Amino acid sequence: MTLAEVAAALREEARATDERRLLVLAGDRDACYRAADRALDASGVERAATTLVGTGSLDCERVGPKRADRLLGTTRECVVLDCHADFRPNAVGRVVGAADGGGLFVILMPALDEFPDRRTDFDETLAVPPVTLGDVTGRFRRRFVGTLRAHPGVAIVSVDEGGEETIERDGLTRPAPRLSTADEAPRLPDDRAFPDAAYDACLTGDQIAVVRDLEALREDGTAAVVEADRGRGKSSAAGIAAGALAAEGGDVLVTAPEYRSSREVFVRAAALLESLGREVETDGDPPREIRLCDGTGGRVRFEKPTAAADLPGDPDVVFVDEAAALSVRLLERFLDARRVAFATTVHGYEGAGRGFAVRFRDRLAESDHEVVETRLDEPIRYAAGDPVEAWAFRALLLDARPPVEGVVAGATPDSVEYRDFSPDDLLADETLLREAFGLLVLAHYRTEPDDLARLLDAPNLAVRALVREGPATGGDHVVAVALLAREGNLPADVREHMYEGGRVRGNMLPDVLTSQLRDEEAGVPEGLRVMRIAVHHAVRSSGLGSRLLAAVRGEFADDLDWLGVGYGATPELLRFWRENGYRAVQLSTTRNDTSGEYSALMLDPLNGKGADLHDRHARWFASRVASMLADPLRDADPDVVRELLRSVDAEVDLDLSPWDWRAVAASAYGPGLYDAAPRPFRRVALKHFVESGGSAGADPPLSAREERLLVRKVLQGHPWPRVADELGFHSAGQCMRALGDAYEPLVDRYGDESAVAEKRRYTD
Repeated sequence: MTLAEVAAALREEARATDERRLLVLAGDRDACYRAADRALDASGVERAATTLVGTGSLDCERVGPKRADRLLGTTRECVVLDCHADFRPNAVGRVVGAADGGGLFVILMPALDEFPDRRTDFDETLAVPPVTLGDVTGRFRRRFVGTLRAHPGVAIVSVDEGGEETIERDGLTRPAPRLSTADEAPRLPDDRAFPDAAYDACLTGDQIAVVRDLEALREDGTAAVVEADRGRGKSSAAGIAAGALAAEGGDVLVTAPEYRSSREVFVRAAALLESLGREVETDGDPPREIRLCDGTGGRVRFEKPTAAADLPGDPDVVFVDEAAALSVRLLERFLDARRVAFATTVHGYEGAGRGFAVRFRDRLAESDHEVVETRLDEPIRYAAGDPVEAWAFRALLLDARPPVEGVVAGATPDSVEYRDFSPDDLLADETLLREAFGLLVLAHYRTEPDDLARLLDAPNLAVRALVREGPATGGDHVVAVALLAREGNLPADVREHMYEGGRVRGNMLPDVLTSQLRDEEAGVPEGLRVMRIAVHHAVRSSGLGSRLLAAVRGEFADDLDWLGVGYGATPELLRFWRENGYRAVQLSTTRNDTSGEYSALMLDPLNGKGADLHDRHARWFASRVASMLADPLRDADPDVVRELLRSVDAEVDLDLSPWDWRAVAASAYGPGLYDAAPRPFRRVALKHFVESGGSAGADPPLSAREERLLVRKVLQGHPWPRVADELGFHSAGQCMRALGDAYEPLVDRYGDESAVAEKRRYTD
């Protein structure tokens, strides 16, 4: 067969089955472009319906590689991806779903045998100083080539500058004829409340069923969960429902990690309202707000997640699209909405639906909402069983998941084995790779195909795991996993560049300590940052996370200076890391846009060099954290602040004069007022929290409510009425008296002779 014959046969088979086919053109870049021209002509693909993702020329729409996300949510007869100038796994994940059923996905790339040894811009990002590009391996590329050569529906044609073509695989699956479904058109629900136009806009029976389920959002106290694999029309169904609710006068707030993720919601909502003959105003094309012009107040509008979680304008309904890509703490805030829908991709570039299910479903079940669950299984853009979808899932591990519960159930710290998973080990064992990566997907609200390449090729990364032999299979299964990044040990010129504001790849902890906290020597010691750690959901709270961290510490104690971690701070996580020997040295002053959390940085020194680094930053943090809490961190969760300060290992010098102590003691035991001298109260509160977390501290002498009072009023400086309302006091006066009571045990513990004398005036 010739290339033209292969391309024509692939297209014919794709159209006959409503599936896609993948054509790989491998060889010289210019020869690949010429071959692509011939293939497109032979296949009959419309150039107007073709998009090239690359920098070459192909007489069709062209999108730059860094703008590949523009194809998310779109459909094209053919997508051509040029992997010569750069090869980014994320780009493959973004664009593969845009190829429509009956169409082609074409990849242009160097000769397959040479491809694993090529390095492009993406590989540069894996060369984290002090390592260089020469240290970056090609394991992901080698595995990628292997999937191309193994999967059905993938044609491979080698081309050269002279125009010679070698057909390595024709990619034809020669499927059995499909039964006609022409007489199986979806039926409209009999008991529908949304207008008929909403159901006429649905493309599958699955979509009709989901839109019908979303009618529940017409009633307060309802939460809906919509799950689907990519390409099933989840966002379209949400958009149809949003448009129908707006047509009834509802104020519909839509949010997603990025607007592009929810673009289809607005496109479909606008189309429905137009089909209903409703006059609307929009703020652009595609719109971020659609407003009805009839005075009913109906509208559909977009806000970023952290802003949307505040429920601006008191919306009637909230749609959270790609919910799996948001943190649990942020998702919980949306449960304050009267009506809310969470839509998430189960397997795909956009997020990890299994993580959403494991990490958030319990919170949802405990809420006051009546929960409606629905899902879409039938593909819209192509037929079920599409071989290109199966290839993408395998090549990018979009469907990676932990082992089934049965093989890890009952695992304990004593029944597992600590393992070093080298990249070659993972590459050689697909089951271990899928299980380890599947657990890492659950550990973070956004894990992308690029992360798989980093796992296999980045020289600064390491994977450690706890495994257990399966009771029936006999093979090892991953119970817990940690992804570790080596940082520090930076040369003087890199440290100077960092200190002066330059960006250095990786090295997150040295970067923050150097550039933000002005410590030019922070990059000298070498350490290991725990990027992610995950324990199988079936055996959480069994001590396995701590067992894994202890094993990591034991392995690296003689080779490195410190262990560290950075993460979105929650009370539970702060407590977990503190109990495992990590101590806080910084809390970011801005919230993460996606998680909505402030980020905590913590260190666990392994030797004298690590201790010097930790001690000076802990000391500096203790000296400035009170002023941070009074200004940029005034809105930090009081329970986060309580656990954060307990995680600081530094001396707190009270530095109080006799007059200061008389003011504090008089407020605790007599008629004194906090408002007359806030500073000494802050110093005492800070010392209480820091010492209550150390080994020398006794049990905290204050209740949780009293500690929240210290945080909200004394450290963050909120007005008395607001503090009283938040903490459940009947009045500001009662709140003031409670603060005095809270300081009694603190005066007794820390007070000097002046404090004791002042106390006796009112107690003797």
